[in-house]
Amino acid sequence: MTFPFQTLMVQGTTSDAGKTTIVAALCRLLARQGVRVAPFKPQNMALNSAVAADGGEIGRAQALQAQAAGVAPHTDMNPVLLKPYSDVGAQVIIHGKVCADMDARNYDRYKPLAMRAVMASYQRLSHQYQSIIVEGAGSPAEINLRERDIANMGFAEAADCAVILVADIDRGGVFAHIVGTLACLSESERNRIAGFVINRFRGDIGLLEPGLEWLRRQTGKPVLAVVPYVQGLLLDAEDAVAAAQSVRGEFRVVIPVVPRISNHTDFDALRSHPGVDLQFIGPGQKIPACDLIILPGSKNTRADMAWLIAQEWPAAIARHLRYGGKLIGICGGFQMLGNIIDDPHGLEGAPGYSKGLGLLDLDTVLTRDKRLAQVNARCAFADAPASGYEIHMGFSSGPALERPAFYIEDRGEGARAGDDQILGSYLHGLFEMPQTCDALLRWAGLEQGGAVDMGGLREQSLDRIADACIPLYDALCGMPWSRFHKTPANPQ
Repeated sequence: MTFPFQTLMVQGTTSDAGKTTIVAALCRLLARQGVRVAPFKPQNMALNSAVAADGGEIGRAQALQAQAAGVAPHTDMNPVLLKPYSDVGAQVIIHGKVCADMDARNYDRYKPLAMRAVMASYQRLSHQYQSIIVEGAGSPAEINLRERDIANMGFAEAADCAVILVADIDRGGVFAHIVGTLACLSESERNRIAGFVINRFRGDIGLLEPGLEWLRRQTGKPVLAVVPYVQGLLLDAEDAVAAAQSVRGEFRVVIPVVPRISNHTDFDALRSHPGVDLQFIGPGQKIPACDLIILPGSKNTRADMAWLIAQEWPAAIARHLRYGGKLIGICGGFQMLGNIIDDPHGLEGAPGYSKGLGLLDLDTVLTRDKRLAQVNARCAFADAPASGYEIHMGFSSGPALERPAFYIEDRGEGARAGDDQILGSYLHGLFEMPQTCDALLRWAGLEQGGAVDMGGLREQSLDRIADACIPLYDALCGMPWSRFHKTPANPQ
């Protein structure tokens, strides 16, 4: 069957309705049919990011969707990335590179320029790929964000493309979400919606049929598919830390959920490890005894350092080390292990400096230049390869770096304490490679191996969600081309 959409946009009635996974599923299904397809998200607000093949930074979800499509991730697939460092401010990344730091009002005024970047990327992808599957952001029904919108219907109108609307039945209120969203749209926007997808359904589909029929009569639009709740998917989260904990083994790993935690997908491999009990500890929660504490990446290192102090983590870490526990800091967490974190330019807040934990003899100065790189390395503490990626602003210096954690070619990277209880690195994704994961966990005290093949598990999950979406794909293929296929608007 021929797929009738050169461009199809997937929007949701809410955040976390399943847009990311539906886009990934459609990309995988089109790729199976030999269609050269690309994912696209005009604007993404997320602290989980990836380094694209062209060296820029994009949302991690778009890298996952590119994997589903069988193509290399590119900055055109996510031309605008917003990385919040406070409740009102964010780093604005355009075409993979840092553009500026802006508060919400200044970014709202900047949106027309951001839209030009969005449409330029969309046009380039349109010339390279047969189909583009677009992911919206949040919901198109946010009335306060409608003016100058570039993430949902604003893009759909500019690109003149069809939209499918996804709603999550697992959280309840699915019919109200759909009808309410339609009520908030203009007539031309409602006309763009080809139909609905009800996501994460579990139970007897026969009991749902009366509601589906009511929805068809009420809206005049079809329910294209009811996608079942697929258990055990291992797919990179777009942003939020998953609530579920992993209680698989006896080796206890604890991670503080700092307010601006970034790239927490670093720890998906530990969540899936059969010998690891992984716990994310949020504000006000008791800090349990454990074998390994990991300080994660941060988009606002000084503010998150202050949060750790307020939550009494320094005392808990000191007690943990006294009893022989191990400690790892990654990226911002690595910077926190040092003596000083200096932000002279006010890149993450007010200019100034903060004291770190003082556990590694190094100082960090935050710089305007962002380091973006994918690297291959080898462990300094074990005979094992390593790989990862760097996404950070800042330069660390000091005696601690003379005892590196890894070697990238002949260059040392990261640091280890003299007593070998503490390890820090700028490398994200260290636990992805099974050999590196086993080596790090052995260093921390877990003798048994058993690290999972994250790449293989991710591929299996992409295939499973694609299989679950075959009815949606078939329904879309049955739609007439002429009804929705239109020439993309001129980006100028």
